[in-house]
Amino acid sequence: MLEYRYDTQLLIEGENLDEDEISEYFTEHFKGDCLLAVGDEDLIKIHYHTNEPWKVLEYCSTLGEIYDIVVEDMDRQARGLKG
Repeated sequence: MLEYRYDTQLLIEGENLDEDEISEYFTEHFKGDCLLAVGDEDLIKIHYHTNEPWKVLEYCSTLGEIYDIVVEDMDRQARGLKG
């Protein structure tokens, strides 16, 4: 059984984005693991395992335009089903 079920990935396009600030916000406000927040001040790639992907999407949408959004159910994938 996975502790965090949903693999959540997206891009944030905006201005003055700070990957360190974003990472810190995730750590302080969301339960999850495998955080990746990389990019520059105009574009950040997010990868995060969580049970509440909607919270991640809500927060990221406040930072800029979000797109290339993928939320995969890793539990289903582990059982051989489409995630």
